[in-house]
Amino acid sequence: MAADAGSCRLYALLRFFYSLFFPGLILCGVLCVCLVIVLWIIRRHLQRRKKSVSTSKNGKDQMVVAFFHPYCNAGGGGERVLWCALKALQKKYPEAVYVVYTGDSNVSGQQILEGAFRRFNIKLLHPVQFVFLRKRYLVEDRRYPHFTLLGQSLGSILLGWEALMQCVPDVYIDSMGYAFTLPLFKYVGGCRVGSYVHYPTISTDMLSVVKNQNTGFNNAAFISRNALLSKAKLIYYYLFAFIYGLVGSCSDVVMVNSTWTLNHILSLWKVGHCTNIVYPPCDVQTFLDIPLHEKKVTPGHLLVSIGQFRPEKNHALQIKAFAKLLNEKAPESHPSLKLVLIGGCRNKDDELRVNQLRKLSENLGVQEDVEFKINISFDELKNYLSEATIGLHTMWNEHFGIGVVECMAAGTIILAHNSGGPKLDIVVPHEGQITGFLAESEEGYAETMAHILSLSAEKRLQIRRTARASVSRFSDQEFEVAFLSSVEKLLT
Repeated sequence: MAADAGSCRLYALLRFFYSLFFPGLILCGVLCVCLVIVLWIIRRHLQRRKKSVSTSKNGKDQMVVAFFHPYCNAGGGGERVLWCALKALQKKYPEAVYVVYTGDSNVSGQQILEGAFRRFNIKLLHPVQFVFLRKRYLVEDRRYPHFTLLGQSLGSILLGWEALMQCVPDVYIDSMGYAFTLPLFKYVGGCRVGSYVHYPTISTDMLSVVKNQNTGFNNAAFISRNALLSKAKLIYYYLFAFIYGLVGSCSDVVMVNSTWTLNHILSLWKVGHCTNIVYPPCDVQTFLDIPLHEKKVTPGHLLVSIGQFRPEKNHALQIKAFAKLLNEKAPESHPSLKLVLIGGCRNKDDELRVNQLRKLSENLGVQEDVEFKINISFDELKNYLSEATIGLHTMWNEHFGIGVVECMAAGTIILAHNSGGPKLDIVVPHEGQITGFLAESEEGYAETMAHILSLSAEKRLQIRRTARASVSRFSDQEFEVAFLSSVEKLLT
């Protein structure tokens, strides 16, 4: 009797939900139509406002080209891409108005330009307009301790809305990887949109790490050890990757900085017809005045590492491999060896990381042979590269690797991680000759360092010459040609 009553209640509940299905469907349709109408009204309003942004010259409206780069006053490789891109465009399209959306509201536009000149020796040909955004905090990772990818992406939409409300351009280029702003500017702002992707927000490698329950920088140990949490995170990642692919596919022109990034973007965005590799501009010319000879300025051999003290750079692997090299070599087999880790500290977390690396050196008994050089000047960096025999790089799946290029341009034999940009684009044979070496494990790095040190001075000099000749393809001039060729579709 109780079973029959339960069945009746379940049947009644199902009938109730079924009765709501069609009204709910109609309501959703009405809401969607209303949303489309609202967005159409906003777009019409923005199109009228667009006329007030461009100034008239000789009776013609000027085209407005805007770059979305909330951290344009930083001094990294991404910022160098921005300023080189602007200079290239001003050279070819001097009549256009150029705008930079930035969140660096604590400085003036003039100070930003002076900083670009001081850091990169880049001076624009014409003035640019800066649109200062007040809500940059919405894209900062510290604001989202959980669901960071989703939080930053949704935050970028709100930041992009703030940018669009202040200036409606004809051409919009995202140069920092905020793909979720692309449909906003394309469909609401009515802009032609392009993107320069340094690193995909999510990659198939990240999906593999979670799927295989491996602990990593983006997969905490408590998740990787729990099958249920791993499956939940994998579903979240797959859904995010699907949405990321949809918003990315809105781009009319896609530029990527390496073959590694290209493969991931093609897999996720599926817009191969408008995607091109545009290598970032590296200031290789600055390092070419370093003489190519066997380094004898310091006794023994100097090994250097260039890179910010971030967890993904894996400086611990460098110290462990170096300790293994020292422990396994006979005292008389090689001159004295010293490892110098050169990098920047952005905050207290980075400083703590350096202290942990110092402690690691002490635990391994190599503290006397390992030095840390933090936030040193460019001249000091050049001096270390001029003396170094080997340059170390240990980041797994580095998207490109400007530090690797700088070592090769300076004539330092590079030993990089066998993955990502270094493997696919940089440390590759040039005219049939080797340009450097690759490794993955602690043992592999130690063995390869020993091999490099065992080479004759003449053989090392040959590798240096080949490496230096190979990096010309990463020069400012090569970037300018490739960039202008890619964006031509947006500006014509």
